[in-house]
This record gives sequence, structure tokens and C-alpha cells, in this order.
Amino acid sequence: MASHSQILDYYAAPGTMTLGGKYASTLKNLPDDMSKLISIIQGLVIYDVVAPDFYDCPIPDERQIEIHIRPVEQMLDSIFALDPSPLESARPPEKRLVGRCHHFMLLIVAVLQAKGIPARARCGFGAYFNPGYFEDHWVCEYWNKKEKRWILVDSQLDAVWRKKLHIKFDTLNVPRDQFVVAADAWAQCRTGKANPSKFGISFVKMYGLWFIAGNLIKDLAALNKMEMLPWDVWGAMPRPNNTMQDKKRLKLLDDLAVLTKDPDRSFDDLQKLYQDKDKRFLVPQRVFNALKRHLEDI
Repeated sequence: MASHSQILDYYAAPGTMTLGGKYASTLKNLPDDMSKLISIIQGLVIYDVVAPDFYDCPIPDERQIEIHIRPVEQMLDSIFALDPSPLESARPPEKRLVGRCHHFMLLIVAVLQAKGIPARARCGFGAYFNPGYFEDHWVCEYWNKKEKRWILVDSQLDAVWRKKLHIKFDTLNVPRDQFVVAADAWAQCRTGKANPSKFGISFVKMYGLWFIAGNLIKDLAALNKMEMLPWDVWGAMPRPNNTMQDKKRLKLLDDLAVLTKDPDRSFDDLQKLYQDKDKRFLVPQRVFNALKRHLEDI
């Protein structure tokens, strides 16, 4: 059974997607202050969907491909190709990498791991984008050594986002009722405490228990250091609008939710479950990109 220090060591080391590669020392040498780090990342990436409205920056069609970048090293290649300035220099909106919540999250996880700080991606739902609904979202969870606890950080929410969304909480310490990890969303909906139709992507009318199940599996992969795109699909993920009547599948997902709710306590079991070929949770060499609608190599 893994010890607490072994678990922290595991999350302090980069994985396939967060490996800095040739930029490892660049990431390591960024400021240690969390607020400064988050500010740096916010000056590197722009969220494509809100770019015209929030930043007066329409995104050219040919740059939309940037939202599909998975590994951090490739993200940094694109960032420096757009603007070779040091990372600490905030880019104008039109010179920022076009991304989604996944990009903001992955960059801060990569920076923290480059510094040897335990950090991991969490997949779930944000309550602050569309009040009354819980929208598909990713954030970083890092180990605060001084406070001896895991803390959620939303690196996407810069001053513009906070003003537009009227956010009052500390985005460097996101409350657990504001970002709901997939395990909690699943448990709340399975016990009748929440309505599955409130969880998903409301503006495209994609929501329900099947959607939560997909995020539950993505969270499991992320806890095993495979942080996939929000629209990547593989293995055991239910198809859209699946009515989720299969009792065997529901039981498996119930068990998965229990484990991912407290990943430190369930660390060994989560790794075994992820590797179990029969359960089909392991990220394969090729996944289905649901936005591009075709298979892609990882």
C-alpha cells in the first residue's frame, strides 16, 4: 500500500501530457508564488468561445486547431511560435494560444510538477459559469505543504472572467461546492440529491448521467496522470444520451465514484482499476476526438 509520501512523490513528477521536455527548466524557474504563476498562464492562453465577447478578439478559423493540443510541450511550442517573449511576459489576446479549460489547467499542473510540487488534474463541473447549472470543467488540485491539504485552483479565471461571472470566491482556493469533482456529481445524482440534467454543457444541450459518467472516467485517467481533452472518448464511456439502465455498468461506476472521491486513500485501487483491461478505463493508443469526429493517435 502506497504511503502518503509516495503518493505525493507520484503527483510531483510529470506524466505523459505534463512533461515539460525541452522547456522543463523554463517552467521550473518561473516564480514560486501561486498568484504570480496563475497570472502568467492567463497571459499565455485565450479561451476561444469567449474571446470575441470578453477580449474583443475573434479567433481565425485556421487557429481553432490549437484547442486540440494535448501535451504541454506542444502547447509551449505553439506559445513561443506566436510570441518568443519569456513566459512571464503577458501576450496580447491575439498572440495567446487558443485553448479551453484543459489548457489552463494542464499548464499550471506542468509548472508545479516541474518545481516538484504535487499537482493533478481534476475533471468535474463548475457551478460558476451558468448559475443553477454545473458546466463541464477542469481545474488543478495541488498539495499545499504548509496547510497539509489539497487545494483546487482555477487558472482560467482571470480578472475579465471574474468580472463577467461576478465571482466572489478565491479562485486560488476554489470551494468544493463551486467546483464539483465528477465523483461527487455522480453520487449526488445517483442518490437523488441533484438532477443529472443540470450537469454537462448546457449551451449545446449535452447533459445527464451519461455525461457525468464520461467525466468520471476522465477523472480516473487524470488521477493516473493521463489528462485527456474534454471531448476525448474511449473504452467504457457511454454514448451520448445513453439512458444508463445497465445495472452492472451503474454498479461499476458507483464503485469508481467512491474511489475517485478520495484518491489518496484509494490510490492503489485506482491504479489497479485503471489498468484493468476488462473495465476499459485505460486510455488506449488511439482515442475518438468527438469534435473532429475521428480517431487520433495519442
